[in-house]
Amino acid sequence: MANLKPQSQLYLEAFKQMPALASLDAQTVRDMFAMAPPVEVELAPLAKIEDRLIPVEDAEINVRIYTPEGQGPFPIFVYYHGGGWVLGDIPISDASCRMLANKTERIVVSVDYRLAPEYKFPVPVEDSYAALKWVSENAELLNGNASNIVVGGDSAGGNLAVAMTLKSRDENGPPIAGQVLIYPVTALSYDSQSYQDFQVGFGLDRDLMIWFGNYYIRNDEDAKNILVAPILADDLSNLPPAYVLTSEFDVLRDEGEAYAELLKEAGVTVETSREEGLIHGFFTNMAVFPDDIKGAIDKFATFLTKIDKEVSRV
Repeated sequence: MANLKPQSQLYLEAFKQMPALASLDAQTVRDMFAMAPPVEVELAPLAKIEDRLIPVEDAEINVRIYTPEGQGPFPIFVYYHGGGWVLGDIPISDASCRMLANKTERIVVSVDYRLAPEYKFPVPVEDSYAALKWVSENAELLNGNASNIVVGGDSAGGNLAVAMTLKSRDENGPPIAGQVLIYPVTALSYDSQSYQDFQVGFGLDRDLMIWFGNYYIRNDEDAKNILVAPILADDLSNLPPAYVLTSEFDVLRDEGEAYAELLKEAGVTVETSREEGLIHGFFTNMAVFPDDIKGAIDKFATFLTKIDKEVSRV
């Protein structure tokens, strides 16, 4: 624990005060988080924030659209929140999405996909894809540029962003200019070295990740589906350039870095960073990790500037 940053230690001390989440059912955990008092954090200035309902299969879901200051049309970032496909919502990543829109000068569209276990795989993937298509088809209405859409997200949201790149490639879907993967889930095998090293006491315990995975998938076959476990994909070629960020003290670290290596081997342009001293979940906790979030977004902004140049050349 000696190399943990002080803010990581602070977060973990608070986390240890809670009951073991994997011993509870999904709704109990949601209710517990919902009762937490709101925390005041500094919010990045933007031109406009708007919530909209968009159609998905047999339902509607909410998206929140963050528009930066400036003239536009703006490039777009479709963001998928984390929470193990079971927890989380648009508010959980609100402050981070505001900063993302402000610093990258992109419209950020945060997607409130439906959650497991009420909506198991593939529903969250299908909702995420429907949102991506909606953004692409309505880019002009949003004052956005449909030829410059990137996808990204944290943890399970990073997993969904990966699924979008594979699905869009294989189904001739909306063109994706880049992907930003923040400590993404890329497998449900729970057996990497980082799973062994950080299996207890670092926030996202191995047992909790198994709890998430078991709620998300319907059967063992789903765990091998490349839209759940993209690390198993035979073909990772012709995917958009990627930025893969991992945290040093995170069970998901090794699979995120392994996926980045597989992308490189397939000829995809990849940039990576391992955030030293940090733990899983930091990116959406503005109250505890504001400087670390800003530092990560600065890295994304540099990467996305390169994407902008590539798009403008086409």
